Amino acid sequence: QVQLVQSGGGLVQPGGSLRLSCTAPGFTSNNCDMSWYRQASGRQREWVSSISTTGRTSYVGSVKGRFTIFADKAKDTVYLQMNGLKPEDTAMYSCKTTPSTYTSARSLCDSWGQGTQVTVSS
Repeated sequence: QVQLVQSGGGLVQPGGSLRLSCTAPGFTSNNCDMSWYRQASGRQREWVSSISTTGRTSYVGSVKGRFTIFADKAKDTVYLQMNGLKPEDTAMYSCKTTPSTYTSARSLCDSWGQGTQVTVSS
């Protein structure tokens, strides 16, 4: 499996912004989709957002209008711009590649990032 490398995260006050990044070698050449998940302490992992290899984006209802997912295909990197952060956004955020209909082999797009903590608190 390919190792995805995450960066960003940290402590921010309510209403603040953070940008997470996830670099995935082969993301572009293998036509992978990418998703962000989060898991708050004591809760199940929750899907947050996805971007397809064709650029289609989707979001969970609680972050619509506040979070934006976008990709820099030249850098094999996907970003999650998080604005208007709320305490309930506090969680460990992880990225994951998944195969698209254009991926030649599923194993090429089946990796997780190492996770990064986002804490929203005053």
